[in-house]
Amino acid sequence: MKKIITVFLSVLMLMSICTVASFAEEQTLPLSAGLEALQEQFEYGEGPETDGYTIDYRYYSPVKADDTTKYPLVIWLHGMSEGSSEGRQVRQNNIAYWTSQEFQSRFTGAEGAFIMAPRSLEERLIFWDDTMIFPLRAAIDSFIAEHGENIDLTRIYIGGFSMGGKMTLKMSVAYPDMFAAAFPICPAWSPSAEDTALMADIPVWLTSGKPDPIINYNASVIPTWNNIVATNNTPELCRFSTLSSVRFPDGKKTTSAHHAWFAVNYDMFSIDNGDYPDMSTVNGLGEDVVLTYPEGMISWLSQFTSDYDGTPATDSGNIPVDENTSNLFSFDTIKDIINKIKAFFESILEMFRSFLG
Repeated sequence: MKKIITVFLSVLMLMSICTVASFAEEQTLPLSAGLEALQEQFEYGEGPETDGYTIDYRYYSPVKADDTTKYPLVIWLHGMSEGSSEGRQVRQNNIAYWTSQEFQSRFTGAEGAFIMAPRSLEERLIFWDDTMIFPLRAAIDSFIAEHGENIDLTRIYIGGFSMGGKMTLKMSVAYPDMFAAAFPICPAWSPSAEDTALMADIPVWLTSGKPDPIINYNASVIPTWNNIVATNNTPELCRFSTLSSVRFPDGKKTTSAHHAWFAVNYDMFSIDNGDYPDMSTVNGLGEDVVLTYPEGMISWLSQFTSDYDGTPATDSGNIPVDENTSNLFSFDTIKDIINKIKAFFESILEMFRSFLG
C-alpha cells in the first residue's frame, strides 16, 4: 500500500510540474491580439457515457441563422496537461486561430468548418489511452447527430499534438472509414506498418521538430513517416514537415523544441504570410513541397473527402481494448510524464543560456 501511495503522490507531483511547464509556455504566446475573443466562441458539449467514461469537449460552430451549408468537421486533440480541467484544451493553445474569419475562409467549398476539441480525462490520470478510443468516438458520433444538418460527413478531419498526435493516429487506425485526412503533430506513438496499412486510404500530414526532446525524431517520427508512406495508397498526397528549430510564427524560439504545433495552429505560414521559420516539407515520394500563401494545412485538408455515411461505431474498431486494463500507472503514461518534465527542465536551461548570451 505504501508503494502505491508513493507512486500516486509522485505522479500528482509530476503532473503539477507539467502544468507549470504549460503555463510558462502560455505566457510567451505571440499573436495574442484577439485570441481570447476567438477562444470565447467555443461552446461546451459532452458525449454519452461509454464504457464508464464521458468525454466533454469545446466546439466552434460556423453555422449562421437559417444556414443550410454543409461544413467540414475538424477534430482537434490536445497534448498532456491541457486536459486537466474543462475548457483548458482551448485556452492553452492557439487552435482558436482556425476560427478566425481569415482561416475559416480557407476551408474551400464551405468557407468555414466546425472545430471540435475533446478533452482527455486527465483528472483521472487518463492521457488519451486506448480505453478512450470508443468513448471519444461516441462523443464525435453524438456531436454529429446533434449538428448533422450542417456537417459534411465526407469531410471529417482529425489532428492533434504529442499524446493528441498519438490519439490522432490511433483513431485513424481504429476508424479509417470516418476520416478524410489526418494531421498528427509530434505524435507520442510510432505505429507499425500493420497499423498504418489499416489507414492506407487516409492522406496524412505529419509535422515534427527535428530536435524534439520528448518524441525522438530519428527513433520515433521517421519510422512513423516511413510506415505511413510505405502503406498509403496515395503517398504523393501525404506530407511531412520538419522544423530544424521550433519557432513561433514570428520567428521567436519556443521554450521547447517539442512545440511543433504552433506551426500548424498558424496554418504553416509565418506571421507575415511567408515561409514558416526553419521548416521544410516533402511529400510521400520524397519530393519537396513549396507552400504558397494562403494554401497551407487548411487548404490541404479541404481537398479530401471520404465515403463515410454517418453510421455510429459500436466498439473500438480496429484496436481491441481490454476493458479491465487500468490506465492509472501505465508505462506510456509514466513515460509521457517523465518526458514532459525532462523537456521542462531543458527549456529552463535553454532560457538561462539565452539570458547569459
